[in-house]
Amino acid sequence: MLSESINHDLAASPDRYVLLGLDVGGTRTRAYCADATGRLIGTGEGGPGNPLSVKPDDLVRHLSAAMTAAVPAGLRGKVAAVAGGFAGGGPGRGRVAAASCVARALAELGSAGAEIEVYGDAEVAFASGAGAPADGLVLIAGTGATAARIGGRRSVDVVDGHGWLLGDEGSGFWLGREAVRAALWAVDGRGPGGLLVDRVLERIAPGGVGFDASPAERHRLRDVIANWAYARPPAALGALSPLVTEAAGDGDPAALALLDHAADELADKLTALDARPGELLVATGGLIGPGGPLAARLAVRVESMGLRMEAVRDGGAGAVALAGLLTH
Repeated sequence: MLSESINHDLAASPDRYVLLGLDVGGTRTRAYCADATGRLIGTGEGGPGNPLSVKPDDLVRHLSAAMTAAVPAGLRGKVAAVAGGFAGGGPGRGRVAAASCVARALAELGSAGAEIEVYGDAEVAFASGAGAPADGLVLIAGTGATAARIGGRRSVDVVDGHGWLLGDEGSGFWLGREAVRAALWAVDGRGPGGLLVDRVLERIAPGGVGFDASPAERHRLRDVIANWAYARPPAALGALSPLVTEAAGDGDPAALALLDHAADELADKLTALDARPGELLVATGGLIGPGGPLAARLAVRVESMGLRMEAVRDGGAGAVALAGLLTH
């Protein structure tokens, strides 16, 4: 609960205190500071924040950087409540570690008495829907992909999110990997060339031989492609996903088929969650958030399932809303 002094002062003068929402992923930490009414008054960013992969001291430093940037200087000792949505912040070790690091960062900020609650990234993403909903479905598709059923503001069932090696079908990583595979199949003679394949080869094997080259030359090109993929972290494959959307925009059949396949994979996750007609679906992530390259395709599939879809940019608004609930 809130400390007795903050609870008393908040009730007497709510404008003297602020809320903090945290949206913390594997690549960056984002902090959102709001007044007691939920009006945003500051934002900040820090480094990666998955508590299962980032060392505690590093996570505290990243949280502190984001919080310090978000909270106006005169209010840094006046944070009443913090709600953080963390990749890796599900029940168990990740949630405990995240809460500990948030508490340390708040102490450095001068707000050690603030109420703290840790959520998973899917939970704050869902709460970013209109009115901070408590029950329904959430789908996240960016570099990775996962879906969850939310009940009472907590995740009660999860599909995918298995990572680049074992899952995340329909994600940015998956699109990039499939684009590289299309290039390899074309070099092998097992698949067609085309605009997508040309652009992939321009990116990862500039100056490579053509498809009518000798078997030995094509073998060398295959090695170049494979060496490029295996020598880089998985995020490098995700960075190729814009090549797919750009080629699709130019009418490339292979790219268009990949985008359709990705949307089918995302819809399948909702089917696995036993999605029911009339339920709310909150969609977020670079691929399916507002204006995302898969948003329209997903909307068609969601409509056929009878779901009500709302696209949000990220979990920031949800984290702030959940922080506000902690003060009530």
